[in-house]
Amino acid sequence: MIRFDAVLSDLDGVLRQFDHGVQAEIEARYGLPLRKTAFDPALIGPPTLGLATETEWAESIVAALGGGEAARRAVAEFMEVPFFVDEEVRALLASAQRHVPVILVTNAMDTVEEHLDRLGLRFFADDLVSSYRVRVAKPDPRIYEIAAERAGVPPERCLFVDDRLENVHAAEALGMTGLHFRTAADLAAVLAGAF
Repeated sequence: MIRFDAVLSDLDGVLRQFDHGVQAEIEARYGLPLRKTAFDPALIGPPTLGLATETEWAESIVAALGGGEAARRAVAEFMEVPFFVDEEVRALLASAQRHVPVILVTNAMDTVEEHLDRLGLRFFADDLVSSYRVRVAKPDPRIYEIAAERAGVPPERCLFVDDRLENVHAAEALGMTGLHFRTAADLAAVLAGAF
């Protein structure tokens, strides 16, 4: 029996992973709180809502870290931290896609399409709902509604997958089935027998 008519999946922390060891090494080497600063809502908010570019975000991090040459070098390295596809997740989503639409729903910046190209994922999903393009970000209910509309499916027939619990709860509040993603096994378990 089909339990879901669409799968809505986060990108970062689910399908795309970053090398957190490299991030930690850069922070330690420079003695700067890069991650805490970069992901401060005041700095990360504008570029994920289409109000600033990734380049402007990087400049705002440099400024918040004091604006010196060390901060500039640290941020430049931070922006180049390697990222990669979780191949288990890719395979699971591709398998689901044989039955239902798979929509990526991501709080992203102006570079998201370029990054998907680099990962070989540009045409992987049936659609991409980027906060940068739609000007609303998770956990705002509207981004979930847009994703369900793009899938052509009522919210209550959607599975929503995200590594951030607040985003999962927001989807569940709209009637979606939520999965708090930690490992590919979590996704495999919820998709087993779903189609």
